[in-house]
Amino acid sequence: MTRSTIGHRVLSAHLGVIYLFLYGPIVVLMALSFNRAGMPTAWTGFSVTWYGKLFESPEILSAALNTLIVAGISTLIATTLGTLLALGVERRKASSTLDALLFAPMIIPDIVLAISLLSFFTLLEVTLGLHSIILSHVVFNIAFVCAVVRTRLKHFDYAIVEASIDLGASAFTTFRRVTLPVIFPGVMAGALLAFTLSFDEFIIAFFTAGAGESSTTLPMRIYSMIRFGVTPEINAMATIIMLISFTLVLMSQRLNRQAVTG
Repeated sequence: MTRSTIGHRVLSAHLGVIYLFLYGPIVVLMALSFNRAGMPTAWTGFSVTWYGKLFESPEILSAALNTLIVAGISTLIATTLGTLLALGVERRKASSTLDALLFAPMIIPDIVLAISLLSFFTLLEVTLGLHSIILSHVVFNIAFVCAVVRTRLKHFDYAIVEASIDLGASAFTTFRRVTLPVIFPGVMAGALLAFTLSFDEFIIAFFTAGAGESSTTLPMRIYSMIRFGVTPEINAMATIIMLISFTLVLMSQRLNRQAVTG
């Protein structure tokens, strides 16, 4: 056995251990969501009972609807603003200071951003509710959308924009008929990533939500339920959320890869 073969096997084993560490607990949680027993320590048979109970709970359904509203509207706004921001930034001279300001919401701890947003809303005397959660999610989602779209713009040929303008097309027509179709995979990748982040986000929503069920999102509902112990319903709900998140992230990565390779 050669030294390179040994090294390859060691790296493969190391990669397997890392994947087991990362995804082992998730696999266990997903398996327990199909456990007929209410106790997580004993397997008594396969059942989808707990998934049915989720759709019988008006509190969970209301929280899921709030989450979809927040994620959908914030994604739409963040995608629009983030795409326009990316177009504007890419036309300017490269600046590390500007990049740092743009990417700050991505690296600032969620708790710090949540407290800052809460203080800002309090200063302006804004009533908290779903609208404040939506605005808060837009703040950090813009940076992610901008970063993804800028990746596509790195490979964008601006000569086709100049050709469109030379042929008499207006700036808006050029954007709608030339620029947007070319960068659309990157825009969709950013939108899917923004939706995923907003769908899963808890800390900022917890700080900027108003009182009552009308502004409770699904992660907040899970938090309120888990304080009394992990139940099979929570496992089922977490499994659904993870499957949705994994699917959206994979779609985002695939679209982003297509955008980069052209």
